[in-house]
Amino acid sequence: MKKFIFLLLSVVLVLSTVSCSQTQTYGAEAKSDKPYDTSPTVSDSALAALVNGNNEFAFELYKRLSATKDGNFFYSPYSISLALAMTYAGANGQTEAQMAEVLNFLLEDEELHSAFNKLAIELNSRNDVPQNSEAQGFELNIVNATWGQKGFEFMQAFLDILAENYDAGIRLLDYEKDPEACRQAINDWVYEQTNGRIEDLIPEGAIDQMTRLVLTNAIYFNAAWLNQFDEEYTYDDTFYLPDGSTVTVPMMHQTDRFSYVNEDNYTVIELLYDIYDMSMVIIMPDEGTFADFENSLTSELVDNIIGSMTSGQVNLSMPKFEFESEFNLNDALKAMGMSDAFSDSADFSGITDKADLIISDVIHKAFVSVNEEGTEAAAATAVIFQETSMPIEIGEVNINHSFIFLIRDIQTGTTLFIGRVINPAV
Repeated sequence: MKKFIFLLLSVVLVLSTVSCSQTQTYGAEAKSDKPYDTSPTVSDSALAALVNGNNEFAFELYKRLSATKDGNFFYSPYSISLALAMTYAGANGQTEAQMAEVLNFLLEDEELHSAFNKLAIELNSRNDVPQNSEAQGFELNIVNATWGQKGFEFMQAFLDILAENYDAGIRLLDYEKDPEACRQAINDWVYEQTNGRIEDLIPEGAIDQMTRLVLTNAIYFNAAWLNQFDEEYTYDDTFYLPDGSTVTVPMMHQTDRFSYVNEDNYTVIELLYDIYDMSMVIIMPDEGTFADFENSLTSELVDNIIGSMTSGQVNLSMPKFEFESEFNLNDALKAMGMSDAFSDSADFSGITDKADLIISDVIHKAFVSVNEEGTEAAAATAVIFQETSMPIEIGEVNINHSFIFLIRDIQTGTTLFIGRVINPAV
């Protein structure tokens, strides 16, 4: 049985306008004595507020990306939210206010970071699969790390927040002597945490002698379908593109029980993974309506659609697909209202009072592969700073034209990944 893996990685690079670099000294300077809080006190309402805010950001960002990106794309909104939450811990003033509005951070600072901690613990608890379960090797792991310039003064409160809520103890590097060696050290950590799926995440030149801090987050996910497809029933069939043309792609087929809904302008189906707590939801607007449906997409709409599904026997056909995506998110985040963080007006004085920091780039890359046995996905984010009811009949669901899909944690409602497939043949 082949393993199927979701990999999710966020990297926050913080650079300052002084100078930077050589490698890997792991010292005790700038260290937080705060232990990681493995049982934060967070109310159900606070956790729900965090998830709702994250999901609203997820679909607002989807609109921005879909307006500027042609064809297929895929990304992890949870990765981006988590990376920017760690960054947000050091923001103040108008920069903090803009980030809170764009990211839909609705909680007070202390409660917000505790809620992110609680959510990560909740998601990691999906690993507690009963011994008598038939789940085939499910695994989910969420880890963070902080890489700081040796001898640079970071605000203790900032380090405490990262240590206590993100389990991100600081590792000291010397960017001033050798930035390239530091880049390799961080990329090696990324490679290891993602089982070799993300290579050379930080490109040459992104770290230089002005680098002061890099924040990293990695998520590893392994799951198989609850109802796997039989490869014997996979055969080439027609998939319809938005312009009216067609491509021939391998289409998987099975008849089983699924939650689904066929409405006047869309078809939706949910495919469970074999631990039941996570699923893929596929939303296929009717032919000729994809662009209009995309423009109307919101977290509330998706919640309503998911709530309207009923369970029944379904003859399901859907394509196998595999592709990669990459984005620079600067323009999207600025357009959403987070402009100060990229300008001389940026206030990240919560990170350090010894230098002025601004975000120079927010970069995201992702990979997804879906086949008969399950799903494999990888995603990486880099935020770079510089100083200055039961149906009677069997339903038919044929995913044979453009669709949107998301991978979600059912219990919390967290959207881990979102994507669209315009052409599964590319």
